[in-house]
Amino acid sequence: MTTTSAPITNGIHYSDWEDRYYHIDQVLDSPGPRTDPDSFMAGDGVKNFLRTQCKVLVIGAGGLGCEILANLSLSGFKDIHVIDMDTIDLSNLNRQFLFRPKDVGKPKATVAAEYIMMRVPGVTVTPYYGKIQDKDDDYYMQFNLVICGLDSVEARRWINATLVKLSLKPLIDGGTEGFKGQARVILPTVTSCYECSLDMLNKPTTFPICTIANTPRLPEHCIEWASVLEWPKVKGETKLDSDDPEHIQWLYNIALERAKEFKIEGVTWSLTQGVVKNIIPAIASTNAIIAASCCNEAFKIATSSAAYLNNYFMLMGLESVYSHTFNYEQRKDCPVCGGESLEISIPKSWTVENLIEMLVERQDIQIKKPSLSTQTKQIYFQAPPQLEAVTRPNLEKMVSELVADGGDVNVTATTLPFSLSLRITYSES
Repeated sequence: MTTTSAPITNGIHYSDWEDRYYHIDQVLDSPGPRTDPDSFMAGDGVKNFLRTQCKVLVIGAGGLGCEILANLSLSGFKDIHVIDMDTIDLSNLNRQFLFRPKDVGKPKATVAAEYIMMRVPGVTVTPYYGKIQDKDDDYYMQFNLVICGLDSVEARRWINATLVKLSLKPLIDGGTEGFKGQARVILPTVTSCYECSLDMLNKPTTFPICTIANTPRLPEHCIEWASVLEWPKVKGETKLDSDDPEHIQWLYNIALERAKEFKIEGVTWSLTQGVVKNIIPAIASTNAIIAASCCNEAFKIATSSAAYLNNYFMLMGLESVYSHTFNYEQRKDCPVCGGESLEISIPKSWTVENLIEMLVERQDIQIKKPSLSTQTKQIYFQAPPQLEAVTRPNLEKMVSELVADGGDVNVTATTLPFSLSLRITYSES
């Protein structure tokens, strides 16, 4: 898509009327008590960088993304790019305020970019309708900082690993779940990364409704689609009883058809029974608070006008309003930013299949469909099908037959751009 914006003359947009940024300039015209004297260029230097040179990428144009785009454009950022793979659903309109009923079915990134440029003269927003994985390293290298407003743990892990690999590309990550939210600043090699805090996440049992309606990626998405959207559409006022086998069977059949349509594997009757619960509520006020925190950190990093967050902000508003900041420390055995192998002790009698089940379930690993190998042998590969068939007999073998005590195992997954190194030791029990 081609975007247009106001022309620049001598670093100034013609749409920058007098006193447009009066309040922001109060911060940028002179140093404050928390300003770094070595990096802050008070006056025209910092204002020129913010408004003519700084390039920001926003990932996600949903509930958080709409707020972030609006905040950035009104804070002086004028070169903004946005990526989103979703289209607009009717359910988005109650909180994603850049969209209107006429936009339903259109790409979120495209519509959000057009709306921001219409309402905020002089700002250029370049949209991309697609996946973050579609872009290469050169694309991400062009940005001064990246802000995430994603609803997917896997997407967060992917962009975190990619930016850490590129090094020194600041990542600001925001997330909300009902009345709870978090914002964090990730500076590769300096602070902890997203992968370091993976064990803080609860295993997902609920999913954003906009994801299950438009772009299902997991078997759980298909099941939620069947229970939340198709059941009331087909069954009307009949109440869904999660303990009724006939109800579960109907949901399973519908979810299985949905999964086949999107080429998703893993929908089972038992999984269907376990997933038919709640959907994450989307609270507009939570999105606004977390987006404001993310944009505040982006402004501080871009201008050096104040010390940035070190490095984790939590908002808890379920029973009252409470916020807390703390420094989440790096994990030395983090597969992304650490340098050490993760040490795991397993019973000597464990099979390769037992090890894989543990890797999938363990909170600080959470790798789906892991493939295992050592420097000298292929233990088990999930894909391609020919290699999976060749290595499948190893699933029933004991790990101790294939890996020596204290030996290293390399773990990979197609959904993650990094590998995990495990150091295996054995116990008798």
